[in-house]
Amino acid sequence: MTLHRSHASYAADCPVRDVLDRLGDRWSTLVLQALADDKQRFAELSRRIDDISKRMLAKTLRGLEEDGLVRRTVYPSKPPSVEYALTELGLSFLPHIEGLVAWASKHHEAVRAARKAYARNYPGVE
Repeated sequence: MTLHRSHASYAADCPVRDVLDRLGDRWSTLVLQALADDKQRFAELSRRIDDISKRMLAKTLRGLEEDGLVRRTVYPSKPPSVEYALTELGLSFLPHIEGLVAWASKHHEAVRAARKAYARNYPGVE
C-alpha cells in the first residue's frame, strides 16, 4: 500500500492534519473505542479507561462532541443523567480504529523491544 503525501499534508491549515490532531491525541481513540459497544455514562467511561483523569475525559468528550463524533444526551432526572454515544460519523471511524488496534497488538512486543534497545543506546535520554 502506498500513501500519497503532498507537501500540503504537513501545512498547519491542512484538513487532514486538523482532523488527525484530535484523533491522534492520547485519549480520543480510546474513548471512541470504549463507546463502540454502546452508549455509556461518564462514570462508566472513567472506569473503563481507568488511567484517564476526570478532567481529561471531560475535555476529550467535549472535543469529540465538537467534531461530531460523539453525541451527549442529557436526561431530565435528579440529578441529571448524561449518556455519551457515537454518532454516525463516529461509527464510520471504527473500522480505522480497529485496524490501528490490530496493528498495535501484533507489533507491541517489537515496539517494546525497540524502546529497550534505544534506552540501552541512549541512556538518560527520555
